[in-house]
Amino acid sequence: MSILGHEVQRVEDPRFLTGQGTYIANLQREGMAHVEFVRSPLAHGLITSIDVDDARSMPGVLDVVVAADLANNVMPGGLVPMPPTLARPILAADRVRFVGEPIVAVVAETLAQAVDACEAVIVDYDPLDPVVTLDAALTDATLVHPEHGSNVAMGSEPLSGAPVDAEVVVSHRILNQRVAACPIEGRASAAWWEGDQLVQHISCQGFKVAQNMYCTYHDLPGEKVRVIVPDVGGGFGAKGTPFPEDVLLGVLAKRTGRPVVWAEDRTASMQALAHGRAQVLDATIGGTRDGRITHYRLDITQDAGAHGMMSAFLPVMTRMMATGVYDIADVEVAWRSVLTTTTPNTSYRGAGRPEAAACMERMVDLYATEIGMDPAEVRRRNFVPPEAFPYTTPTGTVYDVGDYPAALEMALDAVGYAELRAEQERRRQAGDDKLLGIGLASYVEVTAPGGGSEHGSVELLHDGRFRVVTGATPYGQGHVTTWKMLASDRLGVPMDHIDVVHGDTDLVPSGQITGGSRSVQISGASVADASERLVEAARHVAAELLEANPADVVLDTDRGEFHVVGTPSVTVAWELVAQARAADPLVTLGELTQDGSTFPFGTHVAVVEVDADTGAVELTRFLGVDDAGVIINPLLAHGQVHGGIAQGVAQALLEEVLFDDDGNPLTSTFADYGVISAAELPSFEVLTMETPTPLNPLGAKGIGESGSIGATPAVQNAVVDALAHLGVRHLDLPCTPQRVWAAMASA
Repeated sequence: MSILGHEVQRVEDPRFLTGQGTYIANLQREGMAHVEFVRSPLAHGLITSIDVDDARSMPGVLDVVVAADLANNVMPGGLVPMPPTLARPILAADRVRFVGEPIVAVVAETLAQAVDACEAVIVDYDPLDPVVTLDAALTDATLVHPEHGSNVAMGSEPLSGAPVDAEVVVSHRILNQRVAACPIEGRASAAWWEGDQLVQHISCQGFKVAQNMYCTYHDLPGEKVRVIVPDVGGGFGAKGTPFPEDVLLGVLAKRTGRPVVWAEDRTASMQALAHGRAQVLDATIGGTRDGRITHYRLDITQDAGAHGMMSAFLPVMTRMMATGVYDIADVEVAWRSVLTTTTPNTSYRGAGRPEAAACMERMVDLYATEIGMDPAEVRRRNFVPPEAFPYTTPTGTVYDVGDYPAALEMALDAVGYAELRAEQERRRQAGDDKLLGIGLASYVEVTAPGGGSEHGSVELLHDGRFRVVTGATPYGQGHVTTWKMLASDRLGVPMDHIDVVHGDTDLVPSGQITGGSRSVQISGASVADASERLVEAARHVAAELLEANPADVVLDTDRGEFHVVGTPSVTVAWELVAQARAADPLVTLGELTQDGSTFPFGTHVAVVEVDADTGAVELTRFLGVDDAGVIINPLLAHGQVHGGIAQGVAQALLEEVLFDDDGNPLTSTFADYGVISAAELPSFEVLTMETPTPLNPLGAKGIGESGSIGATPAVQNAVVDALAHLGVRHLDLPCTPQRVWAAMASA
């Protein structure tokens, strides 16, 4: 019987739960030295001098490096290469552009000695005006990168200015605030040289991308750079590619002749690990009095921070998903990415898609309020109908398949929507000080953007076991369990007969970044295809052993044995096939390429209670209906949804990275940054629909980011809904007690 679609426990967990995880900060190697960085205390300024003499003479110090010591001080291009005018330095040379930017690297025998030596470095600055807000950046009065000539890193043509000719027109500015990824494990990296080969361990989301960047920086061929990604304690997009600190380690290891390790502390992580979101969306929605949306205008401004990373490109993803689940005839979107003297931004769980959904779902509720219609009914009247798929949106995005009305109705029925509305009205009539709010968010997202392929191979080992080699890099998703399930199902052997290899450029020939919720549909499909090809190759070997025609030989997947059709009593086990091919082991490679993106969808419902006296918000219920196509392992899928919902709720209620007027970060520790915990969350109610995609043989789409896309607008809509009878039309994120109380007081 197939195990696919069943709740299989993660095989990774026993190792993690018994302290056997392999994390870089715990890496032991003879002679390992420690690296620490002197970081800028200013958001913007010219470096006038750097005095490292005292630091060099301190106990245990092996090396002190500034930009002038580097033959190459330019960060290699990552996923989105920037123009030369926006080149990012490895170490700040003449100018600092955000608090936390590395200026000096210190290598010492111990971490404590490296930290002490950093304290002895004296850097003099000539302060420059900070550029903290997008409005300030767009004036170009102070340029973050003067050589670029503008604070606009990249962008599209502006909106045409054509009027929205509709019966009802609603405009609003929707803020998607800056947040921090806060992985449990911060950035960490270790490097050493084995002869002329650089070996580097890094906590990241793509071993091959890291290798390519190191090869570029050091001007080395691929065989001279080995990258190993061990266990990774969370990534969420922020660890997509190496950072300057990671890239520099190879230089430090060569200069000192020692292996070196660097692991950031939490303050450095909050200041210098790239942030996420940080979009301002000026939106206008137009429609008829009877609830039909006809127009949508969206102008996106992305805060890219001090250096262009993936965030400079993220508005393109927001534009791609601008219309969400709705059939809207007249749509126009413009965008720009803007440089500021703040921590650089990059992808964060959902990467441009949550911003699109958050804006559209707030605008739909604002429109519903304007025409006096229930927000659920407005959604019903505007969904792309199931028969319209594949559907091309006005921005040119081709949705593969969907049934948006079914997801909404399932969610409304499961949550008891009519009863909740009745209870809300009862409380309002009674003057209850616990204000009830119900928020909806119907979303669609893009996963595996652009489609593509991934390395996946399966080898039959000499003892009858199997080795799966994958180009995907796991960091908490349960890849090992999933790949074992897919191979086990096709090979007919227990999961514990299968080993999974990943994250090592010496063992895996190629790989893509694990992101964009691409793993199962791309990497999983590749493993499944390789497994099927191995069965086909082994069938011919078994046929020789059975002295039969290969066309007459089948694999009994319940027993893991080959036999001639109609003669199940005479079999050839995998072990015999392995012995027969001992001199030339069977290895097969997955050859699938997915042509295009897939588009998961769903509806989330949030129920909140707002304290009328204090403005405190309690999320009392959260129900999500998510459709990610065929689910391989519901347990893992629900775990991904739970994590995404938690992060989405956190953005709605708690999390916000703040800077003062001088660009100083005000949220540099967990004491002042509101990371969510289980205490702030109810037990989630997660329901699953399965609408298979035709784009891959598994019928699977991505699930890793869905929770973070639907949850934020659902909770925001719920909080606004709780205050609607008081005259409150909108609240910016996050919906903190202070912000809620102020809205009630002003209303």
